Amino acid sequence: MYYNDILETIGNTPLVKLNKVTAELPCLVLAKIETTNPGNSVKDRMAVKMIEDAEADGRLKPGGTIVEGTSGNTGMGLAIAAVVKGYKCIFVTTDKQSKEKVDALKSVGAEVIVCPTDVEPTDARSYYSVSKRLGSEIPNAWYVNQYDNPSNTQAHYESTGPEIWEQSEGKITHFVAGVGTGGTISGVGKYLKEKNPAIQCWGIDTYGSVFKKYKETGIFDAKEIYPYITEGIGEDILPENVNFDTIDHFEKVTDKDGLLWQRKLAREEGIMVGNSAGSAVKGILQCAHMLKPTDVVVVLFHDHATRYMGKAFNDEWMKERGFLDSKPKTAEDMISNHRHLPMLTVFESDRVKVAFDLMEKHGISQLPVVNMHGDYVGSVNDNLLLSQLLKNPELATQKISDVMHASFPMVDASAPIDKISSLINKDNPAVLVKDLSGAVHILTKYDLIGALSS
Repeated sequence: MYYNDILETIGNTPLVKLNKVTAELPCLVLAKIETTNPGNSVKDRMAVKMIEDAEADGRLKPGGTIVEGTSGNTGMGLAIAAVVKGYKCIFVTTDKQSKEKVDALKSVGAEVIVCPTDVEPTDARSYYSVSKRLGSEIPNAWYVNQYDNPSNTQAHYESTGPEIWEQSEGKITHFVAGVGTGGTISGVGKYLKEKNPAIQCWGIDTYGSVFKKYKETGIFDAKEIYPYITEGIGEDILPENVNFDTIDHFEKVTDKDGLLWQRKLAREEGIMVGNSAGSAVKGILQCAHMLKPTDVVVVLFHDHATRYMGKAFNDEWMKERGFLDSKPKTAEDMISNHRHLPMLTVFESDRVKVAFDLMEKHGISQLPVVNMHGDYVGSVNDNLLLSQLLKNPELATQKISDVMHASFPMVDASAPIDKISSLINKDNPAVLVKDLSGAVHILTKYDLIGALSS
């Protein structure tokens, strides 16, 4: 069996149980992993549906140009379909989107225009305004308008919703998804509620977005709007695809929590997904009090982690924004800058002069001492050796075993910085660290000072 083109592979994505990240919840949590779509996101579904519907009614003509404002994922779905169907693509995005998303769009032949994020939606520079203008100015162009295009919601009513119902064997009690254009949660929610009106649909929102307050008060509050980092969810407009009647509850999640839980999904579940997935999981955890043991929660993971390698998975980027503690927390963090360097040691049978010369050559002040089997049996430091050599120059020819002190303490790489701090003092200038591979590294008081002051 084979597929006629890549578009036929869209859908039928897996439903996977979450284990570690949701361990504190009383119920079963299943993730709908949309990264297996060819464009690595849920947006492939609605991209093809919007194109096919536009072809059917003549809005999109042969050889035409597809124009859209996108955070990246919808653009990728549209671009892949355009490659197969023979259309050109021009996408308008914002400067808060990851470089990986822009590069991905360009990789499939799309032209990408980047607009400022921190402007009003009605501003001529906004990505809403620019994409709409280009759609009207470019000959034979079709402006997609995913926010208000009903084919967006319909795609999920026809495909994503039925898949979730069948895969959960109709046991689903809650559907959770990040809300941006609103098509996913509105289409899936409509289908599921037709099957079982008791199913709850929870939308994940972000701080800086208008959705939650509008749902709860009916007021569009411009004071709720401010720039945020989370990609793909939240809006400063009310897209027509957001069906507030279908969405039972909105939960806001901070940028920091979304990013940290995105990283947790990779490190604790082995699931490489994007910002909105991290936000969705954290949102469910914040709503733990609303769940009971018999519930079956299905959370939709929109896109793949490869879109965010320069952000969420870049420690320096995270630290610069205060999302990661810039101070090393463990021995593993503290050895990271020099773990590639060889460990300098001396044998207990070596002469004292060997140790002194080695320390002088490498500009170090202490050395671990090993026996012939490689066991750490002692230590020497320059202050000790120098003071003894001044008193007795002949000491240089004696064995190190005659003058060495006790071996430096050995800790695992997971040892916290406060433990290391308690071990390094006036009488003990260093700590040995054994990493997961079994290799041993040394931490000195200078490493500790650097870690505490960074």
